[in-house]
Amino acid sequence: MMHIRMFFNLVLLLSVTVVKADTRAGLFDKSAFYSAMASDNLETVNSQLSIVKAASIAEKEAYEGALLMKKAGMVTKVKEKLSLFKAGRLKLEASIKKGGNTEFNFLRLIIQEHAPKAVDYRQDIENDVAVIRSGFKTLPPAVQQAINDYSKRSKVLKSL
Repeated sequence: MMHIRMFFNLVLLLSVTVVKADTRAGLFDKSAFYSAMASDNLETVNSQLSIVKAASIAEKEAYEGALLMKKAGMVTKVKEKLSLFKAGRLKLEASIKKGGNTEFNFLRLIIQEHAPKAVDYRQDIENDVAVIRSGFKTLPPAVQQAINDYSKRSKVLKSL
């Protein structure tokens, strides 16, 4: 979890471009999303989760899934941890199966690389690395920067 926190703090600090999309509940801000993912504050994660749930953006399910899995690592009850992780996994996997969004594979890679072995969520690491490498240039600058920052610390995703 320490690696994920460090990664997302770097993303927040190094992101030059803020990607925003209109939502019913104001603005969805990717930098705020990555800030929440980097946070150790459950209230911050819950707040961002509410924003994402209210959003009318195509990426909603994937972002919500990633936040749920982040939240799973922050709660104390084992049953709640497993429930949140499973719900997040289903949302992220459904988004990935629709295809065409390299960022979703990046989110999954981050989670897989740091997920506890008990949740058995590491089977797509090689595929995600390949998808990220092939689709990197099509991603928004903020996501490219996040991937570049993450690759410096990743054991499986080296410099692009």
